[in-house]
Amino acid sequence: MMNGIIRTLAAVVLGLGVIATPAHAAGTAQKNAEDYDFSFEGPFGQFDRAQLQRGWEVFRQVCASCHSLKYLRFRNLAEPGGPEFTEEQAKAFASQYDIVDGPNEEGEMFTRPGRLADAFPSPYPNEEAAKAANNGAVPPDLSLIVKAREGWYYPWYISPFIKLVKGNGGAEYVRSLISGYEEPPAHEEAREGLNYNPYFPGHWIAMPQPLSGEDVEYKDGTPNTLKQEATDVAAFLAWVSMPKMEERKKIGLMAMLYLLVFALLMYMVKLAIWSKVEH
Repeated sequence: MMNGIIRTLAAVVLGLGVIATPAHAAGTAQKNAEDYDFSFEGPFGQFDRAQLQRGWEVFRQVCASCHSLKYLRFRNLAEPGGPEFTEEQAKAFASQYDIVDGPNEEGEMFTRPGRLADAFPSPYPNEEAAKAANNGAVPPDLSLIVKAREGWYYPWYISPFIKLVKGNGGAEYVRSLISGYEEPPAHEEAREGLNYNPYFPGHWIAMPQPLSGEDVEYKDGTPNTLKQEATDVAAFLAWVSMPKMEERKKIGLMAMLYLLVFALLMYMVKLAIWSKVEH
């Protein structure tokens, strides 16, 4: 009963007008994403550089075979606030990809090694090729996937209400989805070309299980279990979705301190002006 009251109050505060997600309202048994304490959560949270570097390895060695990151430039990998690879490492990563460029002097397109200014390329030349390779489903671009799943990027003072009403989202949703594939229950009829995942709305997803554990060899010696790989790539995609998060938090903190000092000064001014006035 108390939980229901809290949900109702949270819905009123947020102005959502609903107590549950559409999946819950429809009576389905979509599982809520597992809660996980990522280092970047909260008003003072920061990205774990080693985790972002591991997540990049998982993405480029596994996820990049189907998914793109069209808003990520290779130079971003070396910028402050992210994985913070060296510029030479970022150049080396870029050079491993063939980028379509042109036209040249003959009016023809050509391919060249990637540069720092290039965006991460799509594995498919066009949408139709992507459909043909994936049973008619187009793998989504993952640049904003964490942001699209409504989670940690809300202000820290609103996130708890979001979680109460809509459940865990953002990086936690991505982490649970990647590591949460299961065999369908007995009452669920298998669907051709689809895979059962209780964290996905409707339960049936076109993407096969992308990770199984030991997919990537971590150079820092971190155990490459399924959960660890899913956690690392979820954190990496969170950074891709909000690459300026740490800078934004610093600016926000400075603004709050400024307002606090300003309010104190205004209070002292008020005391000085009215102290000689009889009441």
